[in-house]
Amino acid sequence: MLAGQPGAKVASLCRRFGISRKTGYKWLGRAAAGEMALSNRSRRPGSSPRRTAEEMEASVLAVREAHPCWGGRKIARRLHDLGWSDVPAPSTVTAILRRHGVALGQAVPAGPFQRFERARPNELWQMDFKGHFALASGRCHPLTVLDDCSRFNLCLAACGNERSETVQSHLRSAFRRYGLPDWIIADNGSPWGNGPDTPYTPLGVWLLRLGIGVSHSRPYHPQTLGKEERFHRTLKAELLAGPPFGDLRHCQTAFDRWRLVYNCERPHQALDMDVPATRYRPSERSFPEALPPIEYGSEHKVRRVQQLGWINFKGKAFRLPKAFAGYPVGLVPTTDDGLWHVIFASRHIAEIDLRNGSSKTVTHVSEHL
Repeated sequence: MLAGQPGAKVASLCRRFGISRKTGYKWLGRAAAGEMALSNRSRRPGSSPRRTAEEMEASVLAVREAHPCWGGRKIARRLHDLGWSDVPAPSTVTAILRRHGVALGQAVPAGPFQRFERARPNELWQMDFKGHFALASGRCHPLTVLDDCSRFNLCLAACGNERSETVQSHLRSAFRRYGLPDWIIADNGSPWGNGPDTPYTPLGVWLLRLGIGVSHSRPYHPQTLGKEERFHRTLKAELLAGPPFGDLRHCQTAFDRWRLVYNCERPHQALDMDVPATRYRPSERSFPEALPPIEYGSEHKVRRVQQLGWINFKGKAFRLPKAFAGYPVGLVPTTDDGLWHVIFASRHIAEIDLRNGSSKTVTHVSEHL
């Protein structure tokens, strides 16, 4: 308006409004074309030769639709595993999702931790129940078993209870398929423990007879079973957060379908975006259908554990965990006079002291995270 007044100087007006003469003449030219020309124009370039191809964007959205909890890194790795060439970077995949209005969760900052990982598969399995949840009829107690090295899920069972015989049945199936691990770690609760002071249960005794070491997490330290806890979080986000299941059979069908995705399709960040199936190998130790006999060497003094866990040795009675009742144990002397180790199926389970008549259960507690 001011520039249209008689005698107006465009250069002087541009200085007063703090713009360049080039900008001033640009807007004056647009104003001459009509009032609508002054509206904001799109900054979108006329062409984008480096933009991701529409076919690739459609594939990104298809993977995301199939796996609503996956972010840019997992989707990019999955497309690569499916044979796509020129897969965009994870940041580009994230930008594609945002451009199409796909909601993305906020990254959770990780606190300080110490990562521990066994060197090879089957050195250690982690086992736990995820908290139960309601079904249309009854409740489901998911039993999960994870290989520490590969994060491969060995068992994901929809159980109607948390009893010892239920766990043993599912472990037997896992052992038949994958072989025996060297060691299993669980928490201190039933059915694998009766609290920190009573770590041995019939289930643990059965594992010891199979030559499997048993250890327990530190009390009140769930991070000792950190890989199991993380697996449970993924299970909840990707499967259990959906509509409720009708019954255990329906639940198990969904578990089996998701377990295949977790083991064979879902890239795992802790494995450099490999899938667990590429890191896991079955154990060379086969599951024996008949339990091997419990035998001890000539250096052992053998005693059979009586009801409630008592044994008699050198005229004194000693108390052992009652889970060993009915089984023979071997006693070997230590370098300390009067102190003896109690062995069950090659595992050190307790110590007895002839000097004061006391006994002490040996608890294997894992300290790793």
